[in-house]
Amino acid sequence: MAKKTEIMMDGYFDILEKVKERIVEAQYRVMTTANVERNILYWNIGKVIVEYSQWGGKFVENLSKDLRMEYPGTEGYSVRNLNYMKQFALRMQSEDILHQVGAKISWKAIKLLIDKTDNLEEHLWYTQQCIENGWSSTVLVHQIESNLYERQALVEKSTNFRKQLMEPLGEQAEEIIKDPYIFDFIPASKRLKETELENALVQQITKLLLEFGSGFAFMGHQYPITVGNREFFIDLLFYNVKLHCYFVVELKTVEFEPEFAGKLSFYLSAIDGELKSEKDNPTIGLVLCKGKDKLVAEYALKDINKPMGISGYKLSNKISDDLQENLPTIEDIESRINN
Repeated sequence: MAKKTEIMMDGYFDILEKVKERIVEAQYRVMTTANVERNILYWNIGKVIVEYSQWGGKFVENLSKDLRMEYPGTEGYSVRNLNYMKQFALRMQSEDILHQVGAKISWKAIKLLIDKTDNLEEHLWYTQQCIENGWSSTVLVHQIESNLYERQALVEKSTNFRKQLMEPLGEQAEEIIKDPYIFDFIPASKRLKETELENALVQQITKLLLEFGSGFAFMGHQYPITVGNREFFIDLLFYNVKLHCYFVVELKTVEFEPEFAGKLSFYLSAIDGELKSEKDNPTIGLVLCKGKDKLVAEYALKDINKPMGISGYKLSNKISDDLQENLPTIEDIESRINN
């Protein structure tokens, strides 16, 4: 009898977990729906303000005062917020776009995009990224300030993805590449070696993954792979869960040289032959270097039959702690001048 009771209890707890999952899912849908409905309301209020904007600045002040008197305890009707509603209506003039994309993020994120983006196209691009990647407002600010839109959406990228990969995989692979990558968590140094750069990136793996973007899982650095009787070591190896493929990064602290593409091509062949499963898409690679000549990069990729790209990177302008300690103080400089 006790055993039967235990089985029934186990079944009950399974049912309880399923019910809890349904509740959480419903709560999320309600919250999301409420956010969207609020944003649409704010857009409609903004349209009214735009329509009667010829009434002057006092119109918004009076409207704010009367709305707060009419709906005491309800937030969102300050003069500042009403002006954001006006800007939202001016920015998002298509009601179709509003319902499809524009209203599906938090109001805080919408206000940030109004302040920090220049046009509707950029605004909608960041909106889509927020939806797909679940960015918080803090992450959104970081991505905007690092010029992600210019680096990922507008830049002419040096890749052969569309030539070497079937669509839509080629387009999707190109979309995840940035140029340059911003490693603002690593102080710049003229004497930075490849191993030092690699170790610095790995030590800040969370920030590195944020810069690489959603979908990247870190597999390891100096990742060993055996080919024949020899062992080779890949600088950085990732797996992209969205593209379902391995992603190899070859790090260089110098300007791009054509032979770098040949070495990366070998690594891609090795991963495809030794690590990739039948369910995985072809392995793609990236040469990440200090900089590149676009024409040299184009010629280097022209006859490579493995999917790869070439991007630069930028480090922080901040001076490292070690270097800071060795810099002369103001007193030292004044003493030398006097002497």
